[in-house]
Order: sequence, then structure tokens, then C-alpha cells
Amino acid sequence: MSLDRRADSTLPIRGPGDLTGWFRARERPPSDWKVGLEHEKIGLLAGTRDPIPYAGPRGIAAVLRGFGRWGYEPFEEEGNVIAAQCSGLTVSIEPGGQLELSGRPFQDVHAVAAELTRHEEKCHALAEELGLELLAVGYRPWGTPATAEWCPKVRYRVMRPFLEARGALAGDMMSMTGSAQASFDFGSERDMGEKLRVALAVQPAVVALFANSPVVQGRDSGWKSFRAHVWEAVDPARQGVPGFPFEPGFEQDAYRRYAEWALDVPMIFLRRQGAYRQTGGRTFRAFLAEGLDGERATLSDWEDHLTTIFTDVRVKGVVEVRGADACDAPMTMALVAFWKGLLYDRSARAEAWELVRTLSLEERRAVGSAAGRVGLAARLPDGRTLAELAASLIEISAAGLCRQRCCGQRGQDERIWLAPLVERARSGRSPSDDPLERGRRGGDAALVEHLRVA
Repeated sequence: MSLDRRADSTLPIRGPGDLTGWFRARERPPSDWKVGLEHEKIGLLAGTRDPIPYAGPRGIAAVLRGFGRWGYEPFEEEGNVIAAQCSGLTVSIEPGGQLELSGRPFQDVHAVAAELTRHEEKCHALAEELGLELLAVGYRPWGTPATAEWCPKVRYRVMRPFLEARGALAGDMMSMTGSAQASFDFGSERDMGEKLRVALAVQPAVVALFANSPVVQGRDSGWKSFRAHVWEAVDPARQGVPGFPFEPGFEQDAYRRYAEWALDVPMIFLRRQGAYRQTGGRTFRAFLAEGLDGERATLSDWEDHLTTIFTDVRVKGVVEVRGADACDAPMTMALVAFWKGLLYDRSARAEAWELVRTLSLEERRAVGSAAGRVGLAARLPDGRTLAELAASLIEISAAGLCRQRCCGQRGQDERIWLAPLVERARSGRSPSDDPLERGRRGGDAALVEHLRVA
């Protein structure tokens, strides 16, 4: 989640036209398009099933300060360290102490992979030194939101009661889940619209390919991705698959339609002078029209608001895809390569859309829910399994990557990163099948060993 570092766009918003202009100002030519990665890890005190506390010699705060040996500077809020930053890299914490890497954007997947490798090496050194274990998993296998120590970040103090009043599993989302997210640039209004629509449309296949959260409170939950289930009960106004990107003519009017939709999403907070004010759940549209306690809406408020929208794909200054559970490094790089192949090649986007074009909105949502429950075995209305759909999408992505001609220093093109997905689609096994099998054979210790990345 955002560090809320910026509050400098203080120009007042005169009307919805300023909001569409905000998106237009973030267009980039294809020659400048990059890929950004966010990857979360869930921590345990080594040899236990206990979460890492915030404070103390083995706490998350100690981990963040430990990055200082590599030149990272601590980022503090009210005297509490909540992140470490170095040359555009940010390592931060989620509400339940999840450790998140927000990487720098790069133009090719090879560079993203190298940065993730360096980050995990640092995490491994700190975890070994402090007696911790960091897991790549979509949901904490043990405990509940009540047993997680919530981190002292001001933003979360406002978000927690707001969301818990609206969704039965909002606390689980904030304190128990881990994900991998990727961000992509857009070059025009139509380009953004196509990327948003296609990414939403193929999201069930991605949920199934990366489903990696089967264990809840030490037991098989019955879900391949319990994290996907959690996201069904957070806040109906800001989660899931919105309908407007599938309406006729959306791509030609994407900025305005996205803005009009976001205007009607209730605000979680209003930030002024470093303080977070409650909004009473008023929509941004009402704030724009009426103000709040004498304050008028600014572009910084709009930026803040967009970071509190949690749909499966959302638009900020980039298109952000959010459906994947946290997985190990090879799967994480496969995620980045998969989306780059689809989203940065218009022919690939068109081919992917044809595979799922005829589904109704209700069918899209039903297939997405089924992807969380049964993974790649879930079926589309025409009888195809998500494994079959995923295999087709992977082929389309590979062709898209080939047409982008982005090679690494050793002359390898980016298709090499798709190999784990090819095997997943062929076998029909989601990542969650592996820890379940390990846990049944070797108990909790084997489960941890399989999921541990540091």
C-alpha cells in the first residue's frame, strides 16, 4: 500500500474535466513504457507459527532498519519506521507486518528479475541474522487478524475501521494476505481502456495460475486461493470486477468513464498537514461538489483516492494488475512476463480479448470466484477449463513478447520467464497444490520450508 509521501498537487479541482486531464497527463510513448513490480512476503518467527511483531530485536522495524547496511534510508511516521528507501526502491510494511518490495520500473523483465534477486538476497541475510522466516504465500497459514500485530502506520488506523464496517473479511485482507502486483504504462486513452478491459477479462486465469493460499488456521481451507475469497468480502464499492469497462464504447471514452465511476466510490480518508481525517463515507463526487469541513478537493486528494480503490485491476498513473497470490521468484517473474506480453502488444491484447469476449459480467464474476475455489479446474460457460484458457493466453503472451524484441545481456528474450506457467497450465496444478501436498506429508515444518523464500 501507498506510503502517502506526496501532498504537492494542491491545485483545486474545478470539475470532472480536470480528472480526465490528470489521466491524460500520465500518458507515455511506447518507447518509454516500463514494468513495475510489487511483491509481498509474510513473516514468521523462525521455528514457530507466530507472526513477526513490529517492535523488538526480531521485529519488522528491525528488518527495515537492517536494510540500512545497503544504503537504505528509514522512512518514519510519528517516530515509527514504516519503510526503507534507496535509489527509487522501497521496502515497506503492510498492516499485519507483511514485507513489501516496491521495485523500480524497468523496460525489460530481465532487469526486474535481477532486482528481485538482489532484494531476496538481502531479505535472506536479515532473516537468518534475526531468526525469522519470510514466506511467499497468499494468506498467512496460521493465526487470525486478532493474533496479527497491526503495524503503527497512520493510514491503517483510518482504513481498518472503515473497511471492517463494510466487509466481513476486510481485516483478513489487510493483516493476513500477500500478493504480487505489476504495473504498466499507457500511451493514450484507447490504449489504457484496452489494457484495463483485457486485464480484467483474463483475470480468472491469472488467479488460478497463481493460486497459492490454501491453508487457513493450519488447515486446508477448501480454496486454492483463500486470498481470492477474502477479496469477495472487503468493500463492494471498491473491489472485484466493475462492469463499466465492458460497456460499448468504453475504450474511446476510458478516462472519463473511469473518473465518473471513481467519483462515486466512498472516500476512506482526507489527508491534510500529515493528518488523516475521516470522511463519513462521502463519495469523492460529493466532496468535489460540497467540500468537507471547509476543505476543497485537490489533485492530491484524487491521487490518494485512487490508491484506495481495490478492484482486480485499477488505474492510477499506471494500469496495475492485482489478482495474483504471492509466489516464489520464478513464478513472480513469470507473472511480470505474462502481463508484459499481453498488455504491451496490441495484437496480443486483441487475441486475448477474443478468447473471453462473449462472457456476461455475471459470468465473469462467477468464473473469477470459481478460480479461487478450484483453480485451473474451473470452467468457463462454454466448457473450457481455466487451464485450457491459460495455455492459450500464455502462447499469446509469448508471441507478444517476441514481437517486442526485448532481450537480456545474454541475448535471451523474455519468453524464458514463462516456463513455470507453461508447466502449470499443462499439469492443471495451481501452486497451492504443492504446499498442501508437502504439509500432508511433513506437517507444518515441511509447509514452511516449501513456502520460505528468506
